[in-house]
Amino acid sequence: MTYATIYPTLTYDDAGKAIDFLVDAFGFERHAVYSGENGDIRHAELKLGNGLVMLGSAKGDIEATRGRGGGIYTVVDDPDAHAQRARAAGAELTNELHDTDYGSREYSTRDSEGNAWHFGTYQPFEFDHEGAA
Repeated sequence: MTYATIYPTLTYDDAGKAIDFLVDAFGFERHAVYSGENGDIRHAELKLGNGLVMLGSAKGDIEATRGRGGGIYTVVDDPDAHAQRARAAGAELTNELHDTDYGSREYSTRDSEGNAWHFGTYQPFEFDHEGAA
């Protein structure tokens, strides 16, 4: 397995709840979760495939992300089954399952604090970009 070299990071008001949602709705696995004395999440790492997202609790001058970023794209083998799992866990799709003109099947949703997540079959390293600007 090849390790990723870019790790998205997110900050949550309720990082514990966000971790539960990401695991239940999107199928992430807890790789590491470090809690502080007051129950906040000082640092967490969640895995999906060979990717990993890092997250923690908002505190002091570190505000919660709350949908202010551009979103995170995650490659999955079966977007239909993945979307069904997300819906079953309470996720509302913001962009329904669809096929793209570049050969991907994908959908979009938001997590428990409004961050945009996009799931699909598009794998940039396997796509022929010949002719692309």
